[in-house]
Amino acid sequence: MSAVCVSVSRNVLAFRNSGMMVMVRYAQTAAATAPEPRIKKFQIYRWDPDTAGDKPRMQTYDIDLNTCGPMVLDALIKIKNEIDPTLTFRRSCREGICGSCAMNINGGNTLACLNKIDSNTSKVTKIYPLPHMYVVKDLVPDGLYECILCACCSTSCPSYWWNGDKYLGPAVLMQAYRWMIDSRDEFTEERLAKLQDPFSLYRCHTIMNCTKTCPKGLNPGKAIAEIKKMMATYKEKKAAAS
Repeated sequence: MSAVCVSVSRNVLAFRNSGMMVMVRYAQTAAATAPEPRIKKFQIYRWDPDTAGDKPRMQTYDIDLNTCGPMVLDALIKIKNEIDPTLTFRRSCREGICGSCAMNINGGNTLACLNKIDSNTSKVTKIYPLPHMYVVKDLVPDGLYECILCACCSTSCPSYWWNGDKYLGPAVLMQAYRWMIDSRDEFTEERLAKLQDPFSLYRCHTIMNCTKTCPKGLNPGKAIAEIKKMMATYKEKKAAAS
């Protein structure tokens, strides 16, 4: 079946095939109307402790804002999907509820899913993990802050089933541990003192149901074990002082 190409105007060709006319605009017409790229630079904290010799550094990525969503989290996802799959960060709900994407953006602690990208392309957006926390990798800090108090861990714990009126349970103890390991906390000893009775802390028998069931991938069992270590040191210091 033959087709006839006829020039209709400077920017339009008409293809006639079996009595049908198809109008096709030249490619340069579309190119002429394409928006100018809006390149924004993102400087992101990178560090992988599992890589021997790797040291913390800032890595720069260029993103065209015309092809990116409006939030900083959109830019991070674009970088990971299209530029550098090794970039590591946490995200979940994208609705500002779960707190997974908490990080330091341009000097302020905020959620990447709620933080709009500064449209001024002359300014660099700088992204760091949350300050004063141990960094697991790149923008991922130690995840204790991510607990959403859903109680999946406590309600999976046999010790909590049997002693719920006395044993604090993994959710509460992990929150307590979060404060205890904060170098700014001035009440660590007071917190430990409140856990000295036989039930508040020591009903944990390391069954680890809490860790297996946590929907955020946290490790309450490890947090409780660390509190027990701190408690042992606290008791030694108390005995030495008496």
